[in-house]
Amino acid sequence: MERSWNNRAWFLVLPMLVLVAFSAIIPLMTVVNYSVQDTFGNNQFFWAGLEWFEEVLHSDRFWNALGRNLIFSGLILAIEVPLGILIALNMPKKGLGVTVCLVLMSLPLLIPWNVVGTIWQVFGRVDIGLLGHTLAGLGIDYNYVQDPFDAWVTVVLMDVWHWTSLVVLLCYAGLVSIPDAYYQAAKIDGASRWSVFRFIQLPKMQRVLLIAVLLRFMDSFMIYTEPFVVTGGGPGNSTTFLSIDLVKIAIGQFDLGPAAAMSLIYFMIVLLMSWVFYTVMTNLGQGDDR
Repeated sequence: MERSWNNRAWFLVLPMLVLVAFSAIIPLMTVVNYSVQDTFGNNQFFWAGLEWFEEVLHSDRFWNALGRNLIFSGLILAIEVPLGILIALNMPKKGLGVTVCLVLMSLPLLIPWNVVGTIWQVFGRVDIGLLGHTLAGLGIDYNYVQDPFDAWVTVVLMDVWHWTSLVVLLCYAGLVSIPDAYYQAAKIDGASRWSVFRFIQLPKMQRVLLIAVLLRFMDSFMIYTEPFVVTGGGPGNSTTFLSIDLVKIAIGQFDLGPAAAMSLIYFMIVLLMSWVFYTVMTNLGQGDDR
């Protein structure tokens, strides 16, 4: 018996395809067009081929910014994932405390990125900021505007404060889905707290941890608004990540060709790293399931 196909169903998908074309594909093709051409203004373009890609890949400026991005993302994952797991493990599982904790964990996620940067910009000021003034009162020489180390500490703390809640909520969702029978069996066997975590809780959280790591890597690797508001990429270029440097080239210097080439390289790096994270963690999860 032959199966009949109703192609009219494509009309239901058509609005979504049009929306994706206008919001993603067409802008991407525009960037690709700029990346292989040069312009001297007056909307006149000249073919440049792969010249801008070669210029970006041979630029120390690009590799330095990429290195800062990788260091920042590594620090974020090393801090937020273990901290999120620890907080989720100690959250209550029943009663009014569950609602209170979930609301408190959700609050930082509701704050817009530019507002987060403004909050920490004021919070870290030595003259009026609670953090900066307190550290100065304790005799600690802290100034995120002039000292690169202090700027990095401020940006990392800001991201940890803003996004650890996402890891907490994902891990908590994985924990509450574990049946009580697992814990009862572990109690009968006399399993320690570490054994319960290692053989029951951690395997059950693998799927949500994969999502958490992917989301936090992509967000941290593409971070722009918060450090730009707090430090502007300074002092010097110490917190100038790829996203900030890209905006400086595209808008500040109006070098559309190099900016377009850098944005495409940036895009491919994000895709490649996300694919590597996903593949490695998925294979590890399948290995543990066996």
